[in-house]
Amino acid sequence: MTPLHLAVLAWPVEPTRDIAAYEAKLDRWVALAKAGGAKMVAMPEYACVELGAALAGNASADAATELRAMVDAADDILAAMRRVAMRHAIWLQPGTLPMRDGAAIVNRAPLIAPDGRLAMQEKRQMTRFEAELWGVSAGRAPAVFETPWGLIGIAICYDAEFPKLVRAQVEAGAWLILAPSCTDTLHGYNRVRIGAQARAMENQCFVAVSPTVGGFPASAALDENHGAAAVYGPVDRGFAEDGVVAAGALDAPGLTFATLDPARLEAVRADGALRHHRDWPQTSIPIPEMAVFA
Repeated sequence: MTPLHLAVLAWPVEPTRDIAAYEAKLDRWVALAKAGGAKMVAMPEYACVELGAALAGNASADAATELRAMVDAADDILAAMRRVAMRHAIWLQPGTLPMRDGAAIVNRAPLIAPDGRLAMQEKRQMTRFEAELWGVSAGRAPAVFETPWGLIGIAICYDAEFPKLVRAQVEAGAWLILAPSCTDTLHGYNRVRIGAQARAMENQCFVAVSPTVGGFPASAALDENHGAAAVYGPVDRGFAEDGVVAAGALDAPGLTFATLDPARLEAVRADGALRHHRDWPQTSIPIPEMAVFA
């Protein structure tokens, strides 16, 4: 496998009048990523939901009204994402968008190939906002995606905070996990950051976080966003002492670039100071017994 030149974007949430304006904004960021040498671009969870306020057609629309408007427009938004990927002949993970699945609504992350082919990862673990205010349902089990650089996975925001979800992708062969995120507090940002760093450490893999930042009052769902784009790796020899491969500034919009070589992971898994990937427990851990004081 050859190294992957990856760009992760901290997406600046701002008023967007229609899908054409969203496509133009997406196109600008992808053009900048490609000019920087990226072969793949990763973007945040729900970045396109900045369209919700305009699509709802009501300056005082609530989050549920925005969601319905986004779901109704999902096919057109996805088509815009595909056009951008094909226009720039680049691998694009354009964040996520809420879509219908029968009677349910799920949060889907497309991975789009340069020729427009796409596959989806659905978010598995719902936040309280998604479940209680939006009525978004848990999606299908974790998948892996075949790319020219080998198998990769996508763990959407909260999913990256659960070890078993990411471990399933790693055991299926994923060496890179894309973690599109959308968090409205520093608590949320730090939960995703800590989860991503832990997944990179315990699996000796790369995890790339792409957040939403900024916001505007008219957006019921994305009025405030905090985060920092970053790529994390193993915490072992051959890598940074804190495991940070590349990182942008907190709440600063823009692209962060990293060149990721799966061969480095193979080396650390074989001869690291520790072998987290190999030493993951292969059997279920018994329920702890009560310790007895003598």
